[in-house]
Amino acid sequence: MKKIKCIGCGGEFSDIKGPVHRYMESCAGCWAAFGEVLAREYSDPAYFEVHRLTVDAYAIQHPGSPTKRQCIHSVGVHLVRLCLFHEYGLSPENANDAMLEAAKNKHNFTWLEPPDSPGKITVADVVKKTTVQGHKAIVREWAKSAWDAWEQHHQIVRTWAQKQKQ
Repeated sequence: MKKIKCIGCGGEFSDIKGPVHRYMESCAGCWAAFGEVLAREYSDPAYFEVHRLTVDAYAIQHPGSPTKRQCIHSVGVHLVRLCLFHEYGLSPENANDAMLEAAKNKHNFTWLEPPDSPGKITVADVVKKTTVQGHKAIVREWAKSAWDAWEQHHQIVRTWAQKQKQ
């Protein structure tokens, strides 16, 4: 089957017809791979441990359009959660609580121009992992890689995150 590059993350996926997210821009193969990863995480508590990192990494690698407020809000809250997790060492639960607080102020978020490269790991790499340990390890690497890719905006995100940490 022919492979295509995803418009969002740049990963290589089968060129299939199918649904895509309504505002996170991707190809159908990428969206299908993300669905497969989510199904894995929801079906087994051992996989679910990294679920929030999966959602954050995918969301910021598929930022959508600056003309859609929902895209701006989505990228903002997912970057805040990754910041709190990676830079402040919050547990996934505490980082999630802070992200929910950040969402209350999402109307103050501004469009952040996506990086030239969304990171070295995409959902195309994650979907290939077949063991719990392999899955959890690559999701952690994926989330860190995606967060690092947005380095040019870290100071802005830290400001948004700091308001939630206080």
